[in-house]
Amino acid sequence: MPHSDTEPGFVSLVSAGPGDPELLTLKAAKRLSQAQVVLFDDLASGPVLDHADPQAQLISVGKRAGRPSARQEHVNALLVEHARAGRRVVRLKSGDSGIFGRLEEELIALTEAGIPFEIIPGVTSASAAAAAAGMPLTRRLTARRVQFVTGADVTGHLPEDINWAAVADPSVTTVVFMGQRSFPKLAQGLCDHGLPGTTPALFAEAVGHPHQRLIRTTVDELAAMMQRAEVIQPGLILYGPLAFHGDQAPDRP
Repeated sequence: MPHSDTEPGFVSLVSAGPGDPELLTLKAAKRLSQAQVVLFDDLASGPVLDHADPQAQLISVGKRAGRPSARQEHVNALLVEHARAGRRVVRLKSGDSGIFGRLEEELIALTEAGIPFEIIPGVTSASAAAAAAGMPLTRRLTARRVQFVTGADVTGHLPEDINWAAVADPSVTTVVFMGQRSFPKLAQGLCDHGLPGTTPALFAEAVGHPHQRLIRTTVDELAAMMQRAEVIQPGLILYGPLAFHGDQAPDRP
């Protein structure tokens, strides 16, 4: 069972937040400073790793779409190997690892190997993007639900089993992770299921990093932009009644 001790032979699954080291939790920073081995993703590197012990072994196991990356089985094996060697291990993931962060695969591997672990949550990139844009994710009466969906299945394409009634609901704030390549197809499906193409949308690129970019637009305009754009930086797409344009906030109830 997970517990909070950090004796040797222990794994801390640490969420690093979107990339801004000031958004690390105190607990996350503490575990980094105690770790003897840190297995980190590309998006959880940079200044965040300054909190690690200078003597710690840093191992990059990042996964980036369209680029060579560590296989999940290899990451699992490294976690078990270092923990069994009696080391304090941190598995550092970007955002909040429980949200499209492949956390479950690593939990299963640790549990099957009898390795004790803990999960330290973090600031999800969805919350960070909304905060950077100066918008909430929910509001009474007009946006009483927020939903996080993935725009890519294991093959990198738009999932086939989308709940179109849910994602086309105009009274919901929807956040699409890993959806830059598939958004034009998603947007067409949204339109086919009744969501107006004029629905406000926000594209948030490289959230929490110095080169962060926020684009306020509409679902139709964003789909056209994504059709032409090359995916270089990680990005999130938010659409719904709260992703308003600039200062043109809708009237509040």
